[in-house]
Amino acid sequence: MATGIPSLNISTLEQMYIDSCMRHDVQPNTEILSGFFKAEVKKSCNELCSLEIILDHLKDIDVPPLLDVCATIESSEIEAVDVRNGPSCTLKGECALSLMRTFNQKLRVVDLQDSSFGKDFLRELAQRGLECQTLNLRSSHFRKLNMAGKFMQIHTLNLDFSTSLTSFREDCFACMPNLVCLSMCETRVANLWTTISALSKLSCLVELRFQKWLCCNGGASPSASSGGNLDQPDVVLPISCTDTGEQLTDIDEETYLNPDIDEVFGNFFSFNSRAINQPAHSMMEDTSDDSEVDFSSNWREFDYTDLLANVSSGWNRQFNLQNEKEESLPGSFGRHIADVPLKYIPQHASPICFEKHYREYMIASLPHLKVLDNLPVRKIDRESAAVTFSQYFEYLPYNRKHKESVVSILHRREIKETRSHLQSKNQKLSYSYGNSPYFYTRSLCAAKVGSSAWPFLHSLSVSGCDLGDGSRSFRPRQFEYHPSLSSLLVFGTLDGEVVVVNHENGKVVRYVPSLGAMNNVLGLCWLKKYPSKLIAGSDNGSLKLYDIEHLPPTVTSMYLGAGSITFDDFDQLTSVHINSTDELFLASGYSKNVALYDINCGRRIQVFTDMHREHINVVKFSNHSPSIFATSSFDHDVKLWDLRLKPIQPCYTNSSSRGNVMVCFSPDDHYLLASAVDNKVRQLLAVDGRLHLSFDIEPTGSSQNYTRSYYMNGRDYIISGSCNEHVVRVCCAQTGRRLRDISLEGKGFGTSMYVQSLRGDPFRDFNMSILAAHLRPNSKYEIVKVNLLASCDNARGYPKSQGACPSNSKGG
Repeated sequence: MATGIPSLNISTLEQMYIDSCMRHDVQPNTEILSGFFKAEVKKSCNELCSLEIILDHLKDIDVPPLLDVCATIESSEIEAVDVRNGPSCTLKGECALSLMRTFNQKLRVVDLQDSSFGKDFLRELAQRGLECQTLNLRSSHFRKLNMAGKFMQIHTLNLDFSTSLTSFREDCFACMPNLVCLSMCETRVANLWTTISALSKLSCLVELRFQKWLCCNGGASPSASSGGNLDQPDVVLPISCTDTGEQLTDIDEETYLNPDIDEVFGNFFSFNSRAINQPAHSMMEDTSDDSEVDFSSNWREFDYTDLLANVSSGWNRQFNLQNEKEESLPGSFGRHIADVPLKYIPQHASPICFEKHYREYMIASLPHLKVLDNLPVRKIDRESAAVTFSQYFEYLPYNRKHKESVVSILHRREIKETRSHLQSKNQKLSYSYGNSPYFYTRSLCAAKVGSSAWPFLHSLSVSGCDLGDGSRSFRPRQFEYHPSLSSLLVFGTLDGEVVVVNHENGKVVRYVPSLGAMNNVLGLCWLKKYPSKLIAGSDNGSLKLYDIEHLPPTVTSMYLGAGSITFDDFDQLTSVHINSTDELFLASGYSKNVALYDINCGRRIQVFTDMHREHINVVKFSNHSPSIFATSSFDHDVKLWDLRLKPIQPCYTNSSSRGNVMVCFSPDDHYLLASAVDNKVRQLLAVDGRLHLSFDIEPTGSSQNYTRSYYMNGRDYIISGSCNEHVVRVCCAQTGRRLRDISLEGKGFGTSMYVQSLRGDPFRDFNMSILAAHLRPNSKYEIVKVNLLASCDNARGYPKSQGACPSNSKGG
């Protein structure tokens, strides 16, 4: 507003609105007239002169005359404009956006429910932006946050109860340089790494919450703020504000708010982490991006208009927290700490809150954060978080502490410098440096993995096979990389087919139809000395050796069993594995027995009976000794055997607290990696079975959560996934620290994809493939390739939704 030019008074604006209605032949809207009257009353009372517009009270015909007046509000006595809508809004989305954008700099609070506006409205809002200070947006339409437009004035973003929101685009907050407060309670955000990568772009962020920790005294009811109605959400203001906006006493950095708060956190997370995945099965429906999602059966519904209005009243203050000293953070928890026992009750938590060490990870990763989940972040919290982070998480691969550019690493390689310029002379490293042949490879991997939290994911698209009946899709159930030819991968299907594919270009190399001989292919193993041969076994007991050099590439060719040898059946087979000399292979299944086969003779030579007390899910030969093998059983035992001792007694037995799904040797045979039900993953010393390392992966509480783990990058890292979860965890095999979680998402609801099996690529560091499954009936499996060294936006990186069958414990 130019200096010296008198402001338009409110009565003049009101008359302008009435005149505009006459020109448009529209009756003045009584709610708009009431809004002008309320604004004038506020001005007379020396309050903030704000105009409130409720979109529910407007129709499309009311917008044109209102737009005429809005253009002059910039030079009027109106100091701020608040826009709200509710579930009964009938206004078109484009009309609502036009109206809000007309207010420009005076637009203060925008409270929106998108139930009536739809996805086009959200897309337009996100792509073009809005000049508001506070945006409260509850939506069930968007899954990935992508706020690409200009939101230069926004300091508060409230996405609470956006029940489809699972993740963020990498630069979704780049357009919000002044964002101070962010709330995402009861969203479906779950990945720590992608979340922090997105939030780290917010240099002004000081207040964050994914849940609400309610503070009350010993006699208070957790539902007191909602009148005792547990179906209504508790309205909890951020810790920096109170109902009256008064400044409260400061919190002593060295004084705990509650002596038992650490125990409260520990007990809460250990209990609720079991429950977070339990109800998910009832919600797993794979829907397309264009469909409307109804969450009424799974999420509580309530009057969001009142909630957002109340939250806004607390958040729409002047935010000067970033200018305050860390020692003087105001907060509601500063009152009566000495004389009133406090209790903390969590409400409306997002799945990310149930990740182990979630709070410490957030605090350590966001150095400017002052309030997390309504609790202050104190100096002692930061010190504790730093210790926890270094103990349980790996910032970069191979324990690198600093990010380096690829250019500098290549330069050092050219001049043969073996010590990083970021490494001090006295610094000790956990991995061999100096003359190690892996020095530069590991340095480059660390630089590339650290460049983005969003790895490149894409489905293995198989083509180039003439199946005679036109185009069709396969239903893979098991797969294995070729041990010596980097481009080949074989997978078996739910229909009994065996398909050899060039996974680099997606072309089918060889195809073996079922012909009624096989059912679900659960066992696959390549011969090492004869790279054209492989063993395939199905759950109906069928066992065959194939020579792909003698197999026809298509089903239209004459197929009479050429290039194959049939072995004696092994009923209810789940696993096959060949020894290091390609002379023998073992088969196990839903029995306590293991069968030994002679490959050269083409027959079964022995059956070892009662090797376990329950069925043996997986059997594995060692990689270098032709007579040593290991078995894993649901009787909780992993056993090592030696054929030279006529295995009546195992060399040793190691017991777990849960049934073992699988076991495998490290590439150098130094370790055994044992995976038991529900994320119980342990690394044993292969020589005597002693526990070397137990990986700290939180259980879900499900006895059907079958976990599988394999090595990646030789034996540097392990990858672990479970059939009731959509996450693959990457952990250091020497320290157990978590490097990264990889989240799978379908085109519909974010948690509809699950890990059925997985393998590390033996030729490419930080590359793997995941056999992903869905819980939707009649869907299909798909193989998802993952490259952690290549970054990709989520939209391009996630696979298409295809596939699935019920998850089960069969096979590795």
